[in-house]
Amino acid sequence: MGSETRKRAREHLKEQRAKEKKAAALRKNLIVVGAAAAVVLLIVVIGYAVLNSDRGEGYTGPIAAQTVQEDGSVVMADDGVQAPVVEVYADYQCPACRQFEITNGGLLKERAARGEAIVHFRPVSIFAQQQVPISGNSLRGGAAARIAADHGVFVEYNDELFENQPTEGREGFSTDQLKGWFAELETSPGQQEEFGARLDEEAAVVTEFTEEFLPALTQDAVDRIGQETLGTMVLTDLLAWGADNGHDPAFLEGTYTGEIIEATGNAYTRYSGDDAFGGTPSIYINGTLLDNNTAMTVRGLSEAIASADPGKVETQPLGDGGDEE
Repeated sequence: MGSETRKRAREHLKEQRAKEKKAAALRKNLIVVGAAAAVVLLIVVIGYAVLNSDRGEGYTGPIAAQTVQEDGSVVMADDGVQAPVVEVYADYQCPACRQFEITNGGLLKERAARGEAIVHFRPVSIFAQQQVPISGNSLRGGAAARIAADHGVFVEYNDELFENQPTEGREGFSTDQLKGWFAELETSPGQQEEFGARLDEEAAVVTEFTEEFLPALTQDAVDRIGQETLGTMVLTDLLAWGADNGHDPAFLEGTYTGEIIEATGNAYTRYSGDDAFGGTPSIYINGTLLDNNTAMTVRGLSEAIASADPGKVETQPLGDGGDEE
């Protein structure tokens, strides 16, 4: 073999080794990337499984008796049940309240049906002082739920309102929508007519309150007592101030709109300290406020109910029963 031939052979061998080294490196990178992808996929799968394991499944069983209380709240429990009292404060325009309903609404129905919990629904309107349309959505939804309670379908209508909750900041819960959802429930034509008539009355009150009365009252309060003082007042305090300063809220008397505004004000004074009401959703068991990690998960709420002693409902049933068929 001549020197030139040997030189070409050495160069060919060198090139071959370089190719093999490059191929080996590529195989190594593919193995690393493949392993990393597998880890990511495993994390996604595990995360999805964990997320869905703590989502409430749709409950389709029987619903415990629904009883309207004197303050307009609704208790879901059969007669004579001794169990922990779960109070649910929610605003129908509140996205977090909708998430609570999606997560734990079925759990509460099931526990009440089994006699393992007394569920006390306390609708409120923390958005009543916000700009239109948020304030109007919140109050119309609350008033409609209260009318539904008069016909014994509060729980079912509560589900409809959260399922169809308007996007925050956009006008929703129109009277036609609210009537339509009520008609989709097991209600008679007579009930639907009564519901619609009362809803039209309440909607007119909501419009007057949110678009005329409250803006004028708020501006007067800013001018006379200042924004800083106004910021420390809940709506019922502002209404009391207004009554003494030329803004008569008498048009709210006897309405479900006024009732839910009053219920909201009472929530702020009912509890104190660590249990103070500060917004929605607020979930209490026997008067003790649950933290979000407990209230907003199926496992957390289920364990909290199971570990609690029997409680007592602090309100009284409405005189006429309020749960007519």
